[in-house]
Order: sequence, then structure tokens, then C-alpha cells
Amino acid sequence: MIRAVIFDMDGVLVDSEMLYLNLRYQFAKGKNPEVTLEELYPTVGRSSEGSWGIVAKAVDNGMTWQELLAEYKEKVVVTYPSMDFTEVFRKEAPDVLRKLQEKGLRLALASSNGLAIVEKILRDNGIREFFEVVVSGESFRKSKPDPEIYIHTAAVLGIDTKDCLVAEDSTAGITAAHLAGMQVAAVIDDRFGFDRSLADFEVEKITDIPDIPILSGKEAIRRKDGARQSGKVHA
Repeated sequence: MIRAVIFDMDGVLVDSEMLYLNLRYQFAKGKNPEVTLEELYPTVGRSSEGSWGIVAKAVDNGMTWQELLAEYKEKVVVTYPSMDFTEVFRKEAPDVLRKLQEKGLRLALASSNGLAIVEKILRDNGIREFFEVVVSGESFRKSKPDPEIYIHTAAVLGIDTKDCLVAEDSTAGITAAHLAGMQVAAVIDDRFGFDRSLADFEVEKITDIPDIPILSGKEAIRRKDGARQSGKVHA
């Protein structure tokens, strides 16, 4: 029985992936004018090493990915607090969160982003109060797809991982939740070539999440294999 729903933030509650991608692109282009946006598409949803390894290869100026990332944090990430994330916020999110709470589900958020920016985005968009637990990836040695962040979030909630449903979008996030032993609902985003094969369910939009079969008696949304299933929530 699912007792909690854990949300990723970027790409799920805020459509911020393209925003971050463009920031990386402008930074990389400043190092090498020949870098193309398409070269950096695979950076979306990856760990820092995976993402910035791709940036380093595209820039090809002799700097390591660690050096590039350090400079990016110093020059770009510091501007995050002044950015307006309300423009990329999914306006339907409060209603989705409210419906899940009405089902008696506990809510948590586990984001790879820094805690300060996570809290800012939640507060600026008026949804901080919905989340009992908010966890940042900066607290862990390894990033998603390592499952540590999800295992930790479940532990803070005091709930077994098998009793958690995770809403994710990226390959790394889906993999992390799956390895943590959780059910996974993948929000479909075909812009970046994410692999959703490990997800238990796929949703076209986050408003479909309250209707997945393990949370309600309605017909399920499309599963990863394209089939449609139905199910009941068992007490």
C-alpha cells in the first residue's frame, strides 16, 4: 500500500530543464563559440560528473569538468536566487498536491538541486506547506542515479521504500527511485531522450498522478509498455 508520494522538482513541479540547459549553453559558448545547444541536450537530468563531462568534451579547451563546474557555480549558480522560477512553475501542481493529501498520502520532495534554491522555488510558488520533508542532493556524496537520496527520504518519513511512489522525469531520477525499491511514475518529456524503461507508470502530465491505479480505482494511465491497466487501492 502506497503511503507517501515523493516528488522530484526540476522537470516535474517546475519545467526548468530547458532553463538550466540554456544557461549551460551560454556558459559553454563563452568558452567555445562552436558549441551547439544540441550537443548539450544529453546533459539534462544527469549527475554533475556525467553532465559536465559532456560540457567539457563540447568546450574542448583543456579545462576539466571539475574546473568548468566550479567556474559555472561561481558565475552562474550564484544568480539562481534572483531568477524568477514562477514562470516555469506548473500551475496545476497545488491542485495535484492537495488531491494526494486528501487521499491521506504524505508528501516529500527529493531534489538534486541545492537546498537554498529548492526552498526558494517552493516558497515563491506557494507549495512549501504541502511537503512534510524536503531533501537536497547536496547532502549526499553521490547524485542520482544513486538511490541514497530516496532511501534517506523514506527513512526520514519513517516509511518503507516499497510503500513510496516517486514522481520523476529523468533517466537518472527514475533509476534512483527504482534502485531504492520504490514505485515510479515517470512524467513524459521526450525533448531530452530520457529512458523511462524502469518506470512502473508513465503520465502525460502531473495531473494524472492522483489517478494511477495504486492510488485510486480509476483506469490507469499508460504504462511504460503502452498497455493500459486497471487497479484498486487496497486498504
